Amino acid sequence: MAISTSTLGRDAQGASMAKAFDPARIRAQFPALHQEVNGKPLIYLDSAATSQKPQAVLDALDHYYEHDNANVHRGIHELSRRSTEAFEGARGKVAGWIGADDPAEVIWTRGTTEALNLVASAWGLDNVHEGDEIVLSVLEHHSNIVPWQLLAQRTGARLRYIELDDQGRLILDDLPKLLTERTKIVAISHVSNALGTVNPVKDIATAAHEVDALVVVDGAQGAVHADVDVRELGVDFYALSGHKMCGPTGCGALWGRRDLLEAMSPYQGGGEMIHVVGRDESTWAELPHKFEAGTPNIAGAIGFGAAVDYLSDIGMDAIQAHERQLMEYALEQIRAVDAVRVYGPDSLDEHSAVVSFTLGDAHPHDISTILDAEGVAIRAGHHCAQLVMKHFGIAATARASFYLYNTKDDVDRLIAGLSTVGGIFG
Repeated sequence: MAISTSTLGRDAQGASMAKAFDPARIRAQFPALHQEVNGKPLIYLDSAATSQKPQAVLDALDHYYEHDNANVHRGIHELSRRSTEAFEGARGKVAGWIGADDPAEVIWTRGTTEALNLVASAWGLDNVHEGDEIVLSVLEHHSNIVPWQLLAQRTGARLRYIELDDQGRLILDDLPKLLTERTKIVAISHVSNALGTVNPVKDIATAAHEVDALVVVDGAQGAVHADVDVRELGVDFYALSGHKMCGPTGCGALWGRRDLLEAMSPYQGGGEMIHVVGRDESTWAELPHKFEAGTPNIAGAIGFGAAVDYLSDIGMDAIQAHERQLMEYALEQIRAVDAVRVYGPDSLDEHSAVVSFTLGDAHPHDISTILDAEGVAIRAGHHCAQLVMKHFGIAATARASFYLYNTKDDVDRLIAGLSTVGGIFG
């Protein structure tokens, strides 16, 4: 069946919706936010871990299971036809969200982690050899470190790292020394989950391509907060997760250049990904199905598509403007709290919707526990970014992350909770 290429024109819609952005109205569309925790109204500041889901996404999931539940591609009957149409239509929406021209270049995965592992296995094992080099950064989530460590161990390749400055920004002056004729892969995050640092991906990609290295981007946070155009960025692979951007858990995507995907071996074997199966060998289905063995997460993909619809209706321009105003206010208020140290870039131009901090001698886990008692949900720990923590000489931070449904009142509740923490540990 042909893959839908329909998109929603998010740039145009974003411009038209920017003036009408109303976080209170948006908040009302997220059922999970209308509850109390420990007797207090919930303030959810952990969207970098997973976002809450709007009613529109929940309705899409219910509709699929209540009306269209059937396997995709394999049935001639009506339910299978409707299921396949919605499933492939969602692929087209995700392609449009990241500026991809060809939906067949979008591979469904369980999330960013599996997408990065897919590249490391299906491209890396055939193309990386002993003596080759893989360039990462100290800023990376473990999902963009460990797959490359495994690849290096299996092939004899060497890992090299872009270091960080005292604000948690990449030291790009080191790139000319790191990128050589031995460099095969540069794997970099678009936006740091631990600090909110926005990386200059386009500049890095340009430099990497000068030595014929491939660029793999962890876009788990980037596709949420940045206006992504994979062609404009000039990257070779871009991985993202639905659950970070109002979609269901367990569904993500990998975008890759068609020529690379066509040359790669399958990631897994089974049904759906084959063309002809013989006794001793088989041939593979065309893209994107070559990389989608077995029954996929149909409902997850449909929910992911519904999330793209929802965000497109609001507009990325409007979301970004709201997040910037909120971050400006949040950073000002948090930095004014006694004994707080904020980690990450000073400039909002280099900072996404995350505030990572410590407060005096209070352990981040204690900060989170006290805030939870006040109904405020944040994240505490190393955020799957232990190299970042080691860079700053700490074990963990407290992290408040914001999204389109958060307001200045949420920031005020956070600050009030931090005052309680300060009173206990001061």
